Amino acid sequence: MIIKQLSETLINQIAAGEVIERPASAAKELIDNALDAGATRIEIATAGGGKTLLRVTDNGSGMSPADLALAVQRHCTSKISDSLTDIRTLGFRGEALPSIGSVARLSITTRTAGANEGAAIAIAGGKTDAVRPSPANVGTVVEVRDLFFATPARLKFMKSEKAEAAAISEVVRRMAIAFPKVRFVLSGSDRTTLEFPATGEDRLARMAQVLGKDFRDNAIEIDAEREDARLTGFAGVPTFNRGNSLQQYVFVNGRPVQDKLILSAIRAAYAETIPHGRYPVAVLSIELDPALVDVNVHPAKSDVRFRDPGLIRGLLIGAIREALARDGDRAATTGASGMMRAFRPEMQRPSQPWTPAASPYRPMHFEQTANGFAETTQRGFAEFSQPSARSALPEETRASDVTAPSFPLGAARAQLHENYIVAQTDDGLVIVDQHAAHERLVFETMRTALHARPVPAQTLLIPEIVDLPEDDCDRLMAHAEEFNRLGLAIERFGPGAIAVRETPAMLGEVDAAGLVRQLADELAEWDTANGLAGRLEYLAATMACHGSVRSGRRMRTEEMNALLRQMEATPGSGQCNHGRPTYIELKLSDIERLFGRS
Repeated sequence: MIIKQLSETLINQIAAGEVIERPASAAKELIDNALDAGATRIEIATAGGGKTLLRVTDNGSGMSPADLALAVQRHCTSKISDSLTDIRTLGFRGEALPSIGSVARLSITTRTAGANEGAAIAIAGGKTDAVRPSPANVGTVVEVRDLFFATPARLKFMKSEKAEAAAISEVVRRMAIAFPKVRFVLSGSDRTTLEFPATGEDRLARMAQVLGKDFRDNAIEIDAEREDARLTGFAGVPTFNRGNSLQQYVFVNGRPVQDKLILSAIRAAYAETIPHGRYPVAVLSIELDPALVDVNVHPAKSDVRFRDPGLIRGLLIGAIREALARDGDRAATTGASGMMRAFRPEMQRPSQPWTPAASPYRPMHFEQTANGFAETTQRGFAEFSQPSARSALPEETRASDVTAPSFPLGAARAQLHENYIVAQTDDGLVIVDQHAAHERLVFETMRTALHARPVPAQTLLIPEIVDLPEDDCDRLMAHAEEFNRLGLAIERFGPGAIAVRETPAMLGEVDAAGLVRQLADELAEWDTANGLAGRLEYLAATMACHGSVRSGRRMRTEEMNALLRQMEATPGSGQCNHGRPTYIELKLSDIERLFGRS
């Protein structure tokens, strides 16, 4: 077999397959360049989902004719010198423009602030024209037409125009969140425009532009630091969740990333607070020394590798859980909106024609006659035979103080259907699911007990020997003391085996070998061993569910108020062990709107 040198065009097309996977990839690279050039206004125009046209216009620093000629050549960049350990820009590989030019029709027009005229260059399928003078505003306009025309096989893997346009929109949203001082405008062939005006230092205002105004009302601020890493941003309360993880935005030194370690840490931080199949909403930014993170893992630069992944994972989980414990026990504002929609009379469909006698708003007494409905003797409100809500309450509730106290969850006023507690607050009312609330309280008590003292262990009659690679054995023994506190006693049994002598009593009969192998895999991937603690907490949650106040049980006022006070003092009580909300709050202003009083 004869070895030969590939042509420059083919080399660029191979590189383009790694860097430019779809129109959204090209859009991201061009926006990166605009931001690195110091742009404060970036406009993106597309047609055909970005396959027919992708134009990015910025007001950045621009390029001189000499720099423009180099910019379209591979591995030419102004952003790094000789080291990959101090990368402080979004782009640095010098591959984007030549890769795009090798598979599309690319034209660039640019001018610097001090130049009398601009410069332009064109590339089509890897063939580059000479730089020529051109009129231009300060900044750069990059236009990409007929993406992948030079590699038609790639076009077969493209999705519909709508799907590709949506992917570009998602790129713009991520970059808009990361750079609130920059104005972004995205326009498409369907004449729709997505615009994000600059918000300056108000990062939460930009997040509200992208994620919706509800995020501002349901977000908890996060600001934590551990060793050389700092975590800032906002995380949604557990009851403000979504059906997918698309609204989880993470940035490392300002770079949007989609890293599995970070996403796994977010999921772990919200464990037992969000229902299965639901995902939290979060915008998080990690700042650390560039030497401690490798952003050169993949040409697309969306993956990163941390020098100390355990530090980052611990920072994320600890900071989010602390924020949730501090301010996460509140119902999402969207819950009140849903209740409002359910209560509005216009949303109800009457099952029979309206009549005065059937109206729930009747102030008079009517009776049916041969000629229709006629008003009979008017009676005062006190003479109605309908029982009042107050007379339907238990005696101890009627005797209680009717003034709403200043407790966050208010004072119990009634129990509905032997399951829901209605409490009055200073500015509204709260409805509590008694079983879900008590379930959470019991679980938190059991979890505190688990962490406060060593977990009881059961000794195996015959130690179980688990054969493992020597590296896995070393990792397991490094955490032997932690496992022992959780009821799992292990010892080294030769160079490639672990002896299991005790297992947690709570787990009953357990596959010790499978448990040890699972912990070894977790340590190898994440350098943490939370699996055993997680299994114990899951068992505690199950026990709490079966040992809590059941639905259908009548509670005295004192019991209901005691439950409310304990909820206020217990972190995480806003959600049950399965992530469902334990209470819903309705403000007095919302109630007044229902009756047209405001």
